[in-house]
Amino acid sequence: MIAPPETMAAALVLVPAVAGAAAFVIRRHSARRGLLIAGALVHALLTADVCLRGGDPGSSGWLVLDATARLFLGITSALFLTAAVYALGYLRREPPDERHDFQEDVLFSNAPEAVLTGCLLLFLATMSLVVLSRNLGLLWVAIEATTLVSAPMIYFHRHHRSLEATWKYLLICSVGIAVALLGNFCLAVAAAKAGQGSSSLGLDPLVRNASHLNVPWLKAAFIFLLVGYGTKMGLAPLHTWLPDAHSEAPSVVSALLSGALLNCAFVGILRAQQVLAAAGEAAFGQGLLLILGLLSIGLAGVFILGQTDFKRTLAYSSVEHIGILALGVGLGGAGAFGSMLHAVNHSLAKGMLFLLAGNILAEYRTKSTAHVRGVPGALPVTGVLWGAGFLAICGLPPFGLFTSELTILKAALDQGRTGVAVAYLALLALVFVGLTTTFLGMLQGRTTTPGAGRSRRESVLEFAPPMALGALVLAMGVYVPPALSATLHEVARTLGGF
Repeated sequence: MIAPPETMAAALVLVPAVAGAAAFVIRRHSARRGLLIAGALVHALLTADVCLRGGDPGSSGWLVLDATARLFLGITSALFLTAAVYALGYLRREPPDERHDFQEDVLFSNAPEAVLTGCLLLFLATMSLVVLSRNLGLLWVAIEATTLVSAPMIYFHRHHRSLEATWKYLLICSVGIAVALLGNFCLAVAAAKAGQGSSSLGLDPLVRNASHLNVPWLKAAFIFLLVGYGTKMGLAPLHTWLPDAHSEAPSVVSALLSGALLNCAFVGILRAQQVLAAAGEAAFGQGLLLILGLLSIGLAGVFILGQTDFKRTLAYSSVEHIGILALGVGLGGAGAFGSMLHAVNHSLAKGMLFLLAGNILAEYRTKSTAHVRGVPGALPVTGVLWGAGFLAICGLPPFGLFTSELTILKAALDQGRTGVAVAYLALLALVFVGLTTTFLGMLQGRTTTPGAGRSRRESVLEFAPPMALGALVLAMGVYVPPALSATLHEVARTLGGF
């Protein structure tokens, strides 16, 4: 008997939420880690069933399974499963926190790992709730929840820099969420003036009655939602929390922050743009997204140049690619399709690179690019994958990001926006120069680890997860499955494209 879509959607939130709560009280490391893998695997299987089945359960209930939800749910689940497998090896090599060595009789024993594992699973639950939310009020609550459950993971290493990054993350994102709340209030007013009553924040009634919404209030709502969720998404100049949080968090967490969390805030903006497009005002939102997209790419390029911390380099690269996502939606049509394809490719590639960064950091014990040389000599498999990841994240063929970036460029040229296309290419070239300096410097030269001159045998758990992500990025550059392509086109149509 096949469960109804509403039940499947609820299970996607409840399964990791229950597993996360249980992880806080389980004493044995092995049992807790097993629970992490089990939760990730069950979520992935449920997601696969939902995505393969397709469709939408209709207008009832609080959770939606439309094309946008299926797309970002698939990205989140696949990346989380890969990160969970990597976390097994990561947690084994992490030194225990001596403050908890002799507290086995206390609830929440082995607190640092228990908190990390529990918060990882709760993070999956809240991110799933974000992409599945049918009501924009519920979506707002879910995005705030992702902030609260991810903050303890950024502070995992208990360092003063981790504490600073955590507080900056909490304060800036909370301000952004407060601004987004004002956007919801404005949207409710716009809906109330259209006579939608108590269901005014439901996505379906908003889209269905969009032509009757009060346009000035709707535009004000979009601006507040764009600023609020744009802060969480990392759009410049609202990105200031992102480099610190991504560089100080454990690498497995950084992979999820960059590859999955930023997409959740993006979903909030996409839902707002969906309502705007249904009201016939898509051009208003597209113009703002285009400007912020170019600004984000340019600012990221400036900060990547001369960057001396390779994890911060990856963080600023996320700002760049978030800008590309916004630019694609801003162009609309084929650009929106390219943006959705880029969301898939970027999440996979950036997840791969952050996991590899964890391997490099564990071996070299530093994030300074000046002290990391000859990575292939110390970590042969990681070194090769690091080079491949560099090619992928720069958007070079045959990797998937080349296809999605080229699609967005073609959309700009087809629309006669030559200035946008030239600026886009120039800013991508700036980013490429900065990334080349960082990556090639780390790949070349003599190995600088204590065991210089000899390579060590790497654990399968260290390289298999990022290798799998890299293989997917490569495959996406060669072949986009028809089912995925159809989903991408369907999402683009809701945003005012095609």
